[in-house]
This record gives sequence, structure tokens and C-alpha cells, in this order.
Amino acid sequence: MLAMQTPSDPSAVPPTDPAKAAIPGSSAAASGAGASGIDAPSASNPLMTHRQILFVIFGLMAGMFLSALDQTVVGTSMRTIADDLDGLALQAWVTTAYLIVSTISTPIYGKLSDIFGRRPLFIIAITIFLIGSLLSGLADSMYGLALSRAVQGLGAGGLMALPLTIMGDILAPRERAKYQGYFLAVFGISSVIGPLLGGLLAGTPEILGITGWRWVFLINIPIGLVALAIVLRFLHIPHFKRPTRIDWWGAATVIIATVPLLLVAEQGRTWGWGSPTAWLCYVVGALGIIAFIVAEKLMGDDALIPLKLFKSATFSMATILGVLVGFGMFGALMTLPLYLQLVNGATPTESGFLMLPLILGLMIASIASGQLIARTGKYRIFPILGTFFMSAGFFWFTFATADKPVTFMMIGMLLVGLGLGQLMQTLTIASQNSVGARDIGVATSSATFFRQIGGTMGTAVLFSVLFTRIPIDLAAIFSNPATIASLKAAASDPAVQADAANAEILKLLQDPSALSGSLDGDTAFLNAADPRLAAPFLEGFNAAAVTVFWVSFFVLAFAFVLSFFFKTPPLRKTSALQEVANDEREAALQAQSAADRMGALVEPGTGSTPVQVPSTAAPPAKSPPPESSAPSGPAGTPPLEPA
Repeated sequence: MLAMQTPSDPSAVPPTDPAKAAIPGSSAAASGAGASGIDAPSASNPLMTHRQILFVIFGLMAGMFLSALDQTVVGTSMRTIADDLDGLALQAWVTTAYLIVSTISTPIYGKLSDIFGRRPLFIIAITIFLIGSLLSGLADSMYGLALSRAVQGLGAGGLMALPLTIMGDILAPRERAKYQGYFLAVFGISSVIGPLLGGLLAGTPEILGITGWRWVFLINIPIGLVALAIVLRFLHIPHFKRPTRIDWWGAATVIIATVPLLLVAEQGRTWGWGSPTAWLCYVVGALGIIAFIVAEKLMGDDALIPLKLFKSATFSMATILGVLVGFGMFGALMTLPLYLQLVNGATPTESGFLMLPLILGLMIASIASGQLIARTGKYRIFPILGTFFMSAGFFWFTFATADKPVTFMMIGMLLVGLGLGQLMQTLTIASQNSVGARDIGVATSSATFFRQIGGTMGTAVLFSVLFTRIPIDLAAIFSNPATIASLKAAASDPAVQADAANAEILKLLQDPSALSGSLDGDTAFLNAADPRLAAPFLEGFNAAAVTVFWVSFFVLAFAFVLSFFFKTPPLRKTSALQEVANDEREAALQAQSAADRMGALVEPGTGSTPVQVPSTAAPPAKSPPPESSAPSGPAGTPPLEPA
């Protein structure tokens, strides 16, 4: 077995140099099975036992729970935070800062973990995340909170990228699918309790003398310390060092390319998509993409995202599908809660619970598809079925009306969840299976990076479509004679006029010019208003949301067509760590075999003393032979040289 730290032996020494392997016939082999070195890894003698793998997965889930919870717990409390810090107009930057930094750091974590090992990078990611959480909890302005969230995002990039990478290291692709259910269970639990916890903390004036909303960030600290302790105790996996260069230019250019495009995606609706600021972002982003491609081409195999990965048809198609799936996934996660709150009248906390069918479908499909992949080794059908179910879910949403019960939307959510569960793990496994063992980290982080880019694009495009269509649809509805008649009848009702809950909406109806922007800001006036007065607003939002659902449907229908061209080579039967160990041992055996054939002066890896070869720079002077051994010539002549 490879000498390594294990959960039962935390003081174990680090792995020895793979070159010093136990080789038959060598002095290292002669020391017997207890010699330090690499034995022949096999199915019966794996690098890690099942127990060790479960401990590692436990540590990974703790870190992933930290990241997943933070993504959901902040959303329901942001309005309270903005009011307290007097920065409602700046709340978008709190989200944007986190998104940008976490996205651009994802591929960087993946590459650095290939160079320096997974464990130190994962520990660093958790530590940075905890520092960012502390700073966020202590922030006294929206600018300070945005900067603190950027620090959090720097840690979150590693928490999102590295768990699946480590899974790729310790598990063969075929076995890996069985364990994905654990991770999606963590994602599901955090998605359910996150909004509830965020609303509860934000709604509490003080906890232990500290303002309630600050615990939205501070609660990460005890959870994170537990996660860090678990990782330090259990996450011990071998790392095989290899000479490589750090792609500084790639890291710089990916920032230049990504930051402006993410900025315009998040702020374009506020700035205007054709504004000078937006055009500056477009130009800088495009130049950054060109510079990034040039830098990666020059760096070759040491690139941040090696271009050779895209020579694999499987990796390229998995990346494209990942972008499209990210578009649909993030679009659903952002628009559906808003729809449930506005049209169905749910509170932010209730909308989190109403999303449960999506999470349930995701977990069921992930566990079921994982078991089937582990048993059969086949996975081609799942991208096809996954994109079909997601397309079907959004097609179902296009039939939504403002008067349909919430159960109608929950059926569509279940379909979307069943699709996502078959896609998220399958595309990651396909990407990892399409590259060599040494590129697992960069392949996994690249897949995560492009899925996040797709999600950002989806959020930006779908929200732009939504808020562009709302004024148009409201104008169409309020110009309908039947709607006008219903509103006049309701407004003339003395009971409606006497109810203070209707005062704001009645005032709004008296100013037709204000109707187009009525749903851009605070929509609380609809919650307690008379249903007859609120109905046109809900119908207008529903009509705009249906347009969004159609856009998502066409994107995912395109992904469904592409999935038929997805090549799926057989899954490997060994983990990445096992493959690297096998490669190292094979290299050592080949070196020994060459030494045996050529009669090398130094036996590889045995510590033999090198033979000193005399220097040829100045040949030594010849000493004359003894007189008795060389015949003499005539008198006065020097002795004859030996023939």
C-alpha cells in the first residue's frame, strides 16, 4: 500500500517518492512486503478502503453543506439587511460580488489542486469562507458587506469545485455515481432549510445581543469550524507531485474576460444593455477571451483550462450541455420563487418549502440514475431523459394562469427536478471520464465553471425578458374592456373603499402612467388587497412569466436535441488515484527493466553509489616504464616505447 495518512493513523508519514517503488529483483523488493514504496495496486489491494472513502465523503459533505446553505440562507434576508444598512439600491452588488469571485476562482482552485493537492486547497477554501462570513456579520455598510461577500465568494469557489474533484480521485467513474446521492441530499436539505433559517434569523430583532440578520453570516462560523475539524481529521488522500508551471497569465486573463461579462449580466438591466458602460464591458470581455485563448495555447498542458480538453468530443459536448442546463437550472431557481410569492401569495419562507418537489425530484432521479450507472456502467440515456424531463417541466409551466392552484406549479417543479437529477452528476462523470487521471481537477472545475457561466447567463437573460415583458403585458390587460369593467365595479364597492389594505392599490389605479412600473419594486400592496383589484396585476406578471418559461423551454429543447449526439465512452473501472499509482509503478518497472538490459551504472531508486568517471578535460601525463621492462637503444638514445 502507498504510505499515506489515514483516518485511523493521522500521524502517518506522507507518500514516498513513487520512483522508489518496490521492484522485483531490486533491493527495495528484497525488504519484503513491509518496505516503504508502492505495491501493485489492484482490486483486492486498493489505495483506499471503503471505510476511508466514507470518511472522506463525510468531510466533503460538511464543506459542501456550508457553501450550499449560504447560497439559500441570504436570499430571504437581503431585504431586511438592505433596510438596516440603508442601502436598498446597492443590494444587487452584494449578490454580484459573491457571484463574480466564486465563479472566476473555481477553475483556479481546480488547477492549483492538481499541482499542490486537494487537501490543502480545500482547507484554505473553508478558512477563507469563514473569514468572509465573520467580516460579513460585522459589516456596517452595504459597501463593506459587498466586499466581505467577495471574500466569501473566494472561499466558495473552492467549496463548489473541489468536492466533486476529490470524488473523481478516490472513486472509479462507475462507482462514483452511487455516492452522488449523498451530495445531492446535502444540497436538498440546505435548499429547504436555508430560506426558512434566513427568514427566521432576519425576522428576529436580536440574538445574544447581536442583530438578528447578522447571524445569517455568523452562523456559518460554528458550522464551518465543525466542517474544518472533520476535513482536518478525515480528509487524507495521497498526492503525486509532478513538475508543472503555474499559469499566471491564464488566471489574469480569465479574470479580465469573466468579470466584465458577469458585471453586465448582473447590472445590464439597470445600466441599459446598450449603454456606454455595457459596451465597455462587452469590449473588455471580448478582448479578455481572445487573450485567454492565446495564453492557454502557449501554456499547453500547464494551462489553467488546457485547450486539449476540448479535443475530446465527450468533454466538449458535456460542457455545452452543462451551459444549457445551468441556464435552465438557475433560471428556474430564480424565477419560480418569485412567481410563487407574487402570483400564489407565498411568503419567502413558504416559497422555499413549495420548491420541495424540485428538490425531491432531483434527489430521486440522482439516486436512481446513480445506482443504474453503477450496476450497468451505461449512462448515455440519462442526458437524453434529463433534458427531456426538464423541457417537459418548462413546457408544463407555459400553461400556467394566475388562478391555477399552487399544485399545478409543483407538478412542473417535480419534472424539472427529475431532469436535473439525471443531468448534474452524469455530465460531471462524463467530463471526468473523458480526461486523463492527472487532469481530473481541471476538468471538474472547468465543468463547474461553465455551468456557472450558463446559470449567470440564464438569470440575466430571463430576468431581462421578465421585466421587459411586464409593462407590455400590464398595458394589454388594463386596456381590456372586461378588466376595466371589473376594476370599476370593485373600486366603487364601499367595503373596498373603506378597507385600508386597498388604499395603495386604489391610488395606483388613479394614475395609469404608474402602472407599467408597479411591479418593479415593492409588491407588498398586492398581498392584502381585494382579489378583484389585484387580479389584473397577477395576470400581467403571469403572462410575462409564461414568456420566460417559453424561452427556457426552447433552450432546453435545443439541449435535448444535442444530447442525441453525446458520445459516451465506457466508464473506467479504476479511480484516478489508482490510475496514477499504477502509472508510477509501471514507470518504475520500465526504468528497472531498462537498467537490467543496459547494465546501468546506477540502479534506479536503490540508492546505489554512482561510479566516478575520470574527467577527460586534461589527459594525465604518461609515466615512463621501468627500465627493466623496456629494451634500450644505442648509447645516448632514450629507451624504446613498448609496441
